[in-house]
Amino acid sequence: MQQSQITITEFERIYQHDICKKDFGDIENFILKNSDENAPFLRIASGVGGKFIQARNYVGVLQTKSGLTIEILPKIADKNDSERSKAVFIKMLKTLKKFPFKSSNLASLKTQNLPLLEIFISMFLCELKALVKKGIKSDYVALEENLNFLKGKLNINEQIKRNSIHKERFYVGYSEFLSDIKINRIIKTTLKFLYKKSNSSKNQQKIRELLFIFDEVLECEDYKNFFAKLVINRQVKHYEQTLLWCKIFLLGNSFTPHKGDDLAFALLFDMNALFESYVGNFIKKSFPCTILQHSEKHLVEDPKSFKLRPDVFLEGKFIADTKWKIVSSRDDISQADLYQLYAYGKKHPCDGKLHLIYPKIDDIRQKTMNFRYDDKMLLEILYFDLEKDENNANLLT
Repeated sequence: MQQSQITITEFERIYQHDICKKDFGDIENFILKNSDENAPFLRIASGVGGKFIQARNYVGVLQTKSGLTIEILPKIADKNDSERSKAVFIKMLKTLKKFPFKSSNLASLKTQNLPLLEIFISMFLCELKALVKKGIKSDYVALEENLNFLKGKLNINEQIKRNSIHKERFYVGYSEFLSDIKINRIIKTTLKFLYKKSNSSKNQQKIRELLFIFDEVLECEDYKNFFAKLVINRQVKHYEQTLLWCKIFLLGNSFTPHKGDDLAFALLFDMNALFESYVGNFIKKSFPCTILQHSEKHLVEDPKSFKLRPDVFLEGKFIADTKWKIVSSRDDISQADLYQLYAYGKKHPCDGKLHLIYPKIDDIRQKTMNFRYDDKMLLEILYFDLEKDENNANLLT
């Protein structure tokens, strides 16, 4: 079946009649197996238009086994301007820890009009190309062969067993300096995997060129076991980012763990965590002493319990929490969030300055709002512009 793609934004729906029955069924099974509170990726429901799948606040790429790709983008710009949403999303990914986006040079990648999956593949290929320039690792590999000449060390037991008649042969063990080692096999396996997944002629061409370099390297059959035992040491430190990408593609669940094998793979991101990461890193650049996810204080002191963990904290200056939610009026502010910031303000020295930070949305009029708890504590609602960082320069001053 020819591959196809659907692009939606958060909370948009895909109706059962929009895609083939098997694809819908596979996605439905994926949702049902991951429907607990810790992994609310998608929602399945019925309405006037029939049964539908609805995106939630997880964005990224899903691909069914038949090849249907569903691209879920954050609700930042107008839904008809997916390129803007995609550009902001990719920019936000660069702040994630323990993922290979930080080192990606997005300026050098021509990502316009490319699907998210192809952008991720381009990032991986760019990282791998840089690794190849530094030189792929080789190591001494132990080999055993039955040869017509003596090489290395004669294996006496095998010689007697195999060559009692063929006296002219030698069963030997020896070592050779080869590139056919496990970490290179993982890369070769990833390249072969992506060649089948990619629909971009440019990406496919780059993959073919890289496969030529890894021509003498075999594929890795048990890559799950490889990643389970992988330890990055000084000898392979320069492989770290490339291997992270390999893990993402081959295991398919490295961003957000999920259950089941109903889909070919799912690369999903929690926008709450992504927004928190991006805003926190931006504020830290302006205020280097800022602590992200500060967790020294407790709501109850005796016995110490209910740990308080504000997203952004600068002692004596301010406390801020980020919320990935569209806000336009007081009615959109959660009472639970107001209680949460009040508790933070009571327990942390912050000069009474408290902030709730929400994303700025272009086509929505978002009001300036303040909530005064008492004479000493004021909560200010702020809106963070994800498209133009310069507009956030005076956000907390």
